[in-house]
Amino acid sequence: MWDQIDARVQRALGRIRLAFRGVLTMTGNGVDSQLAQVEGLASEPLPDCELFQHFGFTSNPPPGTVVVVLPVGGRTGHGIIVATENGDYRVSGLAPGETAIFNAFGDTFVFKDGQILGTTKTFTLTATEGMKFDSPTAQFTGQVIVDQQLSGNGGLAVQGGDGATFSGSVKQTGGSFTTDQDVVASGKSLAGHEHEVIALGAPSSPPL
Repeated sequence: MWDQIDARVQRALGRIRLAFRGVLTMTGNGVDSQLAQVEGLASEPLPDCELFQHFGFTSNPPPGTVVVVLPVGGRTGHGIIVATENGDYRVSGLAPGETAIFNAFGDTFVFKDGQILGTTKTFTLTATEGMKFDSPTAQFTGQVIVDQQLSGNGGLAVQGGDGATFSGSVKQTGGSFTTDQDVVASGKSLAGHEHEVIALGAPSSPPL
């Protein structure tokens, strides 16, 4: 009797598909979730598998990504992807506790202990109301271009290169201008300019 019960249980469990590995071959956008086509065991095609990802994060894995498919209710026809991995692009060599965000094009952000390292070709950040950097120093190794007004409260120091070049009017208030070199205005040197001296003599007598 127990042998018959065990056999029936085994037959019932045999009809339930357990989680399995597969290879992603294609992705598409569904109405509420991202859909993917997966090749399962023995080249078994599995179309329209839902790719479940954590809230606030989404990606489009490239073909060849290894996936873990969980059949809902044990049915292969309704499988959801619960994990993805692709060793061709994954950032390796992370220390315990470190985190990395990456894509298939070589762009990476690595969150280390007190340090964030980012690598990309072009970085664009759009803030509709404002942006604030709270840091004691900021260093730029390349050219800096500001399209609108540049304001500063802590002074300005420029050295090296070709110095500072201004186009337009320069207005200075509340201070003086000091230089240990010459000042040239309209081609005239302040240091080398000589003023014409006119001698003032006694007034001439009116003619008789």
